[in-house]
Amino acid sequence: MQQILVVDDEVGIRELLSEILRDEGYQVRLAENAGQARAQRAQARPDLVLLDIWMPDTDGITLLKEWASAGLLTMPVVMMSGHGTIDTAVEATRIGAYDFLEKPIALQKLLATVGRALKRGEPQAKPMLMLATLGRAAVVTELKQRLERVANLKSPLMMVAEPGSGAELCARFVHQPNPLPGKPNAPWVEPENLAALAETPLDLLNQAREGTLFLPEVGDLNRTEQKGLLLIAGKLEKYNTRLICATSRALPELVAQGAFDAKLYAIIAAVTVNVPSLRQHREDIPDLANLFLLRGIEAKETPARHFSTAALNAHAGADGGERRNRRERRRAGAADLRRAADGRAVRVAARSAAARSARCVRTRLFRASHRQGRRQHEPRGRQRRTRTHTSLP
Repeated sequence: MQQILVVDDEVGIRELLSEILRDEGYQVRLAENAGQARAQRAQARPDLVLLDIWMPDTDGITLLKEWASAGLLTMPVVMMSGHGTIDTAVEATRIGAYDFLEKPIALQKLLATVGRALKRGEPQAKPMLMLATLGRAAVVTELKQRLERVANLKSPLMMVAEPGSGAELCARFVHQPNPLPGKPNAPWVEPENLAALAETPLDLLNQAREGTLFLPEVGDLNRTEQKGLLLIAGKLEKYNTRLICATSRALPELVAQGAFDAKLYAIIAAVTVNVPSLRQHREDIPDLANLFLLRGIEAKETPARHFSTAALNAHAGADGGERRNRRERRRAGAADLRRAADGRAVRVAARSAAARSARCVRTRLFRASHRQGRRQHEPRGRQRRTRTHTSLP
């Protein structure tokens, strides 16, 4: 059953829309403000959102921008307003809204718009990964400001980043700082195999004409591939192409060792941006974990589930190192207790074994003494018979 999220601060409109849509066979979820709408979107992707523009906490246009910048605008959104203007409708459509309905909404127009929007919303898409999804920590904010300053430059750009730090997201932000849904993008070329730099470098450049050529790990290029990249670097202006490279390796050291061309390095690293690693903004880990889980759920790659608070906090926060130290201390203390317990157990076992051995010796001595005493009091004939009897095979 298709789900529709209705976001409106007027209870009468929410109830009326809910009744109409449920009668048409839709499952309806309700939110009276932007905060509740954010929470509903974080739980699951609705098939369609009916979003009021004028709300007391955050207006619908602002919420639409939030979803677009965070890569969460993967469902059709129909804006609603009783005081809308053409400019408002145009802005909403530019941001990514599917349509605009003016209140009071005619029943037939409502149902027709909902039907068209739901058809347009299939198939479901994963939430897009964008620069905003890297987090909200201070180092990420500084990174964005740095990227905004270099975005309009034409010179090659080098991203220095550890694997998994988001170098490609940064490169895409530079490629198109404000992507608009429905607007054709400039070419983005990222070769699957960097061997193309040696084989067909000019073909790559032609594909990226008027756009961006992104090379994810230039530290692994061999000499022939470096020559191809040097050829490309000399023709960027002619093809009006922006070259963005990324590496997790120390290129200056490779240059010093003779493994990387010094002239090429000087060209492609003229402008360098250092991308912070995830451990530099650990406080963003819970949001990132939830985002990737949401992507998997919405793409139906994983069943609906959620992370526990303990799991999310296990690696997040500025005091993560101190928490690790405490965990190590607890483990060390537990190990000491186990060793002490094992030592006590060994000593107790040794004492028990010694006691059992002593009891066995005493028992044998007692029995031997008892037998000797009995022999001394028995008649000679009986003793002789006994000795004779006990010597039989």
